Amino acid sequence: MVRDVQPPSQDRVRGASLGLPAAGPGSLATFGSRVGAFCVDAAGSALVAALFTAPDLPGNWALVAFALITAGSLMVFGQTPGMQLVGLRLAHPRPDGRLAPWRAVVRTALLCLLLPALLVDADGRGLHDRLTDTAVVRN
Repeated sequence: MVRDVQPPSQDRVRGASLGLPAAGPGSLATFGSRVGAFCVDAAGSALVAALFTAPDLPGNWALVAFALITAGSLMVFGQTPGMQLVGLRLAHPRPDGRLAPWRAVVRTALLCLLLPALLVDADGRGLHDRLTDTAVVRN
């Protein structure tokens, strides 16, 4: 007698291991939406830096502006301007409070290196989010 055995399901619900919903508000953001928010923040930072370096190009000052704007806005608002525009926010261990300054600074420093953001886990969280125990979620 041959039994009809089904293979284990490969359908993994993103964010389930973090206690996040599979879809809707509070669910993990898609890679595309996170990239979109990053591009908005990068362009905005370049424009801010250009205001101070004109008529020369901003060069590495854009990265400094990016780091300051990102860390500061994450600590104060829980999201960057790009995240706000795309409809994302940063979730962290204290949902009722603000992001701890060290988490914002470490996460931003790693994001400036770009590579940690591209090293993602099965949930799609980048290394910078895993190391700071944060996740980018939908609003």
